[in-house]
Amino acid sequence: MTKPLFDTLAIIGPGLIGSSIMRAARAHDAVRTIVTCSRSPETRKRVAELGIADKVADSNASAVENADLVIVCTPVGICGAVAEEIAPHLKEGAIVSDVGSVKSAIVRDMSPHLPDNVHFVPAHPVAGTEHSGPDAGFAKLFDGRWCILTPPEGTDPQAVDRLAAFWALFGANVEIMTPDHHDLVLAVTSHLPHLIAYTIVGTADELETVTRSEVLKFSAGGFRDFTRIAASDPTMWRDVFLTNKDAVLEMLGRFNEDVAALTKAIRRGDGDALFKHFTRTRAIRRGVIDAGQDTPDADFGRPHGHED
Repeated sequence: MTKPLFDTLAIIGPGLIGSSIMRAARAHDAVRTIVTCSRSPETRKRVAELGIADKVADSNASAVENADLVIVCTPVGICGAVAEEIAPHLKEGAIVSDVGSVKSAIVRDMSPHLPDNVHFVPAHPVAGTEHSGPDAGFAKLFDGRWCILTPPEGTDPQAVDRLAAFWALFGANVEIMTPDHHDLVLAVTSHLPHLIAYTIVGTADELETVTRSEVLKFSAGGFRDFTRIAASDPTMWRDVFLTNKDAVLEMLGRFNEDVAALTKAIRRGDGDALFKHFTRTRAIRRGVIDAGQDTPDADFGRPHGHED
């Protein structure tokens, strides 16, 4: 039997990602003991019923007391408050991480509260579904996905390596980059697509000339897949857009310029311009498949979404 990577893992917030980490950690014998906590008594009760943790603590402070690895899995907007709450109770030498889709704000909000005798290694597992809560998690969520680590300057390389090994054990591909670069990359690949999905689905719902029953009945592949993305957790995505505002606005500006160019091509009947654009974007889709981030099968080629 291989030695666990960590003795005790504490998960703050056992939602989709948090509960998936717990399930994966148990499936791969990554830790000896799993402790978790949620602000919601109902969630704590449900986690206990599911048996995915060895202990369900009553407070975040008590959950982290003996933990070698603490992963904050709350919406990014409250990560700073959580860090302040758990800071006095952290074990010396513990690794503190998170799973947020934004990293510069996480470093800004959490770092000031954490003591010097712990290692702060922010992380973003680029995986998820439109579902939430402890029942939604599953051990294979991270298999074949990317997990991006964004350690602040001066972080102990050994702590980074230990956390990288933890995620790699779950089948994740680990990449290391700066928080600012992460936020720019994810603004393009995740945040802007979610914003577009929320907009398109909202627009369809507001059209007076098309009834809601028609929208639901005739949901072809494109709109149907947008509705799946737009069903993502509203609290999480509100916080993502507010905390990654600059990068999202930059990408949204570029997107609006491209939409304006396509609008002009359609108005002028410029078929060559449209064909050229669609050919280029089709090649990007092939690149996503070649990179192993999807399959060419219908319906996204998978039973679960992976946008985050």
